[in-house]
Amino acid sequence: MTIAQGVLVTAASAAAGLVNAVAGGGTLLTFPALMLAGLSPVTANATSTVALWPGQISSVWAYRRHLDEERHRAIVLGLPALLGGALGSVLLLALPEKAFAAVVPWLILFACALLALQGPIRRAVGHQVAGNHPVALWMIQFLISVYGGYFGAGIGILMLAAMGILLPSSLQHANALKVLFALLTNGVACVLFLAWGKVDPPLAALMAVASLVGGWVGAHVAQRLPPAGMKAFAIAIGLFAAAKFFW
Repeated sequence: MTIAQGVLVTAASAAAGLVNAVAGGGTLLTFPALMLAGLSPVTANATSTVALWPGQISSVWAYRRHLDEERHRAIVLGLPALLGGALGSVLLLALPEKAFAAVVPWLILFACALLALQGPIRRAVGHQVAGNHPVALWMIQFLISVYGGYFGAGIGILMLAAMGILLPSSLQHANALKVLFALLTNGVACVLFLAWGKVDPPLAALMAVASLVGGWVGAHVAQRLPPAGMKAFAIAIGLFAAAKFFW
């Protein structure tokens, strides 16, 4: 790896840590950077997941007050986040990437539409959807986590859109839960990727330091953004991500 490639990967990691804390989509910064550095798609994906995980730890710590207020939901929905992440990671290691990669931009666009229209949708279905259908929320979290373990780009946007519609919580509390579930999903994925030898450890360590700083800064930035600002930022990241994949 050249010095220029190292600088690019480090900068992408710091930016990804910040973006993940605010809205999600940081993988769309690190994955292309690692591909440009010469890594194979699977190794780039696995290395990106491991590298960004410490940044998610710092974001969870910064959101600890909000998570304490959402302790019950964090425990109940944490299990599908772990199980889905494990299944998605195994699928990535066992199956070809091309088929699933083809639907990634459509999933992200769908998430952006949900996030943009969450107000009208929530009013149409009622404010207590999650209380009436907890199994539905559990399954949605599981499926999103399967996707997160497989690739992960846009997982934060998907979770933020789903919780914004189904949970009677503020956007800040939903964002706190999103950060925690992403941590759990990617945590189990990291264990499997490392066990299978699909990670470039030195590169992941370098990126981890940068993402740790970015995640801490991003979590504090997110807590100061108004709901409309967070929603607009998440939609913008999603549209950018989808455009990158279509291209």
